[in-house]
Formats: sequence, structure tokens, C-alpha cells
Amino acid sequence: CVPSPPGVFLIPYVLIALVGGIPIFFLEISLGQFMKAGSINVWNICPLFKGLGYASMVIVFYCNTYYIMVLAWGFYYLVKSFTTTLPWATCGHTWNTPDCVEIFRHEDCANASLANLTCDQLADRRSPVIEFWENKVLRLSGGLEGPGALNWEVTLCLLACWVLVYFCVWKGVKSTGKIVYFTATFPYVVLVVLLVRGVLLPGALDGIIYYLKPDWSKLGSPQVWIDAGTQIFFSYAIGLGALTALGSYNRFNNNCYKDAIILALINSGTSFFAGFVVFSILGFMAAEQGVHISKVAESGPGLAFIAYPRAVTLMPVAPLWAALFFFMLLLLGLDSQFVGVEGFITGLLDLLPASYYFRFQREISVALCCALCFVIDLSMVTDGGMYVFQLFDYYSASGTTLLWQAFWECVVVAWVYG
Repeated sequence: CVPSPPGVFLIPYVLIALVGGIPIFFLEISLGQFMKAGSINVWNICPLFKGLGYASMVIVFYCNTYYIMVLAWGFYYLVKSFTTTLPWATCGHTWNTPDCVEIFRHEDCANASLANLTCDQLADRRSPVIEFWENKVLRLSGGLEGPGALNWEVTLCLLACWVLVYFCVWKGVKSTGKIVYFTATFPYVVLVVLLVRGVLLPGALDGIIYYLKPDWSKLGSPQVWIDAGTQIFFSYAIGLGALTALGSYNRFNNNCYKDAIILALINSGTSFFAGFVVFSILGFMAAEQGVHISKVAESGPGLAFIAYPRAVTLMPVAPLWAALFFFMLLLLGLDSQFVGVEGFITGLLDLLPASYYFRFQREISVALCCALCFVIDLSMVTDGGMYVFQLFDYYSASGTTLLWQAFWECVVVAWVYG
């Protein structure tokens, strides 16, 4: 997402990462490594608070359910990128309305009389990028009370994503580890390519300055600090039980302290680096439209599926840059999904007594988990599916939920067990 304002956001982001993010990241990995257990059984160190393990299982299940929708949308956009003209670049499609207009620049607005349009009339017009997102991909209805029918194209993309996740996770960390060599490294290649392309565009420097220049008046805003904490905890997968599950596969004497420091720094460093990529493109987009960068900086799904697609339509060889971006988005999303599903399955299998072990236990458990999540996800590929997605996003793994989960983990380990 794009923090607002981005410059001052970096200050609480770094402070919370040093004071809370990295220490709790280390705590969860070391708990899993010490207890050799998933998110539930690890709390055998203090059985009275085993509910923390069940809470993390519920949170990560919700995350697994709704987060994959970002992958499904990204996969859909990736497929649609393999064309000579991007479908969201022009009007005239069946999903476009009479209000669709392809005018981008403010000076175009000033000259719009050529098309018998005034600037006031253009203010009510809609971009083809937004109409593609809302009318074609989401088929957005008026509200949650109007679910409508399934969008079969997005449903097939969703099914393909779950099949990918299943075959990457079904054999455990050994199979996942091999896949991650590609899914975790190739996005860096794409990021470098996109950065080189982005900084060469007009207006890119203004975007980078906007990204780095802090607005000190916003530093005292509680929302900025909450957003920074949420971003740290969610990107580090804190409170989800996934780190505990992955730590359980380490050797007992593994130097998890060093691992935690390195992984956390790579995580935050990648986010910081990706900011240059995003804001160089947003700076170019703002220059092309003749508006301030804050007007084009979307947050949440709007950045990936409105702002960036709109930016690539202004570039030469637009389908190439669109395909690269959405392929990178798909790989990064798969990495996060692997971790969440692995954390849930590890915690689930730890609950089963050894006497209940049967052949292909893990494969069947992963299949049931993926199938159940897919069925729930069908509610998010209907005309009212975006409203269901937002409910999951706002309440299942919101900042408050993760902050409280992490807070009680620290209290239990330090003052109850310790």
C-alpha cells in the first residue's frame, strides 16, 4: 500500500521495526525452534494462554482466505496483459459506460472543446482504467445486499492460484523451499528493471522526493503510527503463527537470532526499495496528468489495480511493463500465501495425536484447507464480492488484531513463562 504521507511514515516505520517488529519476529521464530511445534502446541510452555495459538490459527485462516484474491486479480490482469493494446487503456468495450473518456492531461481538458466537452463535464467522466477494474474485474454492485452472479473469468484465475498454492505446499517445507528459490529472487530482478525504467521517465524525481520528504506536522498523528505498526506486523507475518511453524523446522541449535535480524532487514529493505519503484512511476503519472502526486497515489488494491495500470498505459510498449509488474505481483503474493498456508497446516497437524497418523495425511489436509478456502472465496468473486473482501481485510487481520496478539505474546513469554 502507499502510506500517507509517505515521507514521515518512514520514521515510525523504522522505530517500530527496531523496537517491536524485529524483537517479536525473533521471539516467534525462537519459540517454534525451541518447542519444535506449530502455533498451538508451542504454547504448552504456558497452557493457560494456549488460546493465543488458537487465535493465531483463526487469524491466519482468515488471511489465507481473503489474501489470495489479490493473487487472483493479479493473475487476471497478467493474462489480459498479453495483447497489443491493454484492455484498460481505451474506451469502447462492453464494460465501458457512456461516461468513459481517455483524456489524461489537464491541458487536454483545457482543449476539450474540440470534442464538445468542457472541464466541468469532464469532471464527471470516468477513466477506462477504473471502469475496467470496477465493471469488468469486480463487476461491482451497489452493496453487500446485492451479491449477484459469479464472475467466471476471475473464478478460474482464483482456482488456478489455489492449485498453484496446493502443489507448492503439499509436500511441506522441502517442496516449498525449492519453489521459493525462484519466487523470492526473481521479483528483485523485475524490481530493478522497473526502477531503471521508472527513473528515466519525466517526473520520476518529483515522485522520489515526495516519497522521501517528510511532512513533520503529520508525525504526531496517531493514525500514522498505527499504520506503521500494522505495516510492520503484517509484512513480518507477526501474530499469525506462521513464523512459529517455520521456526519449528530449524535445528535446535540454529542461530535464529542472526536469521531474524537478516530476514527482517531484507523484508524492510525490500519494502523501502520498492517505494522508489512505485513513486518514480507515480511521479511520472502525476507529470503526465498535470496534477500533484498525492492525487494519483492510491492505497490498498487501488495502487496495484488502478494507479499502476493507469501509469503503464502512458508508457511505450505498455503490455510488456504491465506483464512484468503483474508477474512480479503474482510471485510476491504466492510467497506470502505459502507462508500462511504452511503456518495453518503445521498448527493443525500438531493437534492430531500420533495414533491418528495415516498415509498422505499432509496432502489430504492441505487439499481440504485449500478447497474450504476456495469455497469461501467464491463469495468474493460475485458482483458484491469486493464488499466481502473489505470486511475480511478490515476486521480479520487489522492493525488492532495483530497488535493485541503480539502484545499478549510478549506478556506471556516475559512475565508469565519468564
